[in-house]
Amino acid sequence: MNRRELRKNVFYAVFQLYFAGEEEQEDVLRVFFKEYDFDEDSRKIIEDEVNGIMEKSEDLDSEIEINSKGWKVSRMSKVDRAILRVALYEMKYMDDIPVGVAINEAVELAKKYSTDESPSFINGILGKIARSGE
Repeated sequence: MNRRELRKNVFYAVFQLYFAGEEEQEDVLRVFFKEYDFDEDSRKIIEDEVNGIMEKSEDLDSEIEINSKGWKVSRMSKVDRAILRVALYEMKYMDDIPVGVAINEAVELAKKYSTDESPSFINGILGKIARSGE
């Protein structure tokens, strides 16, 4: 499975976790992996990234909110929040993924799964974060 497909599935899993409590994370992931037929390597990559995102979710959400010009994370759509969390996690914690790639892929996910305004909204937040880290 290529990196783009892995990222899309990480997004799917993170999005699904918004509808379950933190204590249900293992159950949600078990059902997610049962629903889709992943090879062992892909499953491990997806599971590690999802677990990392969920462990860092408070820090990720805080950074997203600081850089979102008056938007509370709680007011953002679940789709946009999931996309932002995945991208920001990749930007901060995955050295093998260039920042520009993480941002571009987030914008592509937003184009496919969110509203017409979301790609520019997500690009703006992630771009601001990227510039502040230079």
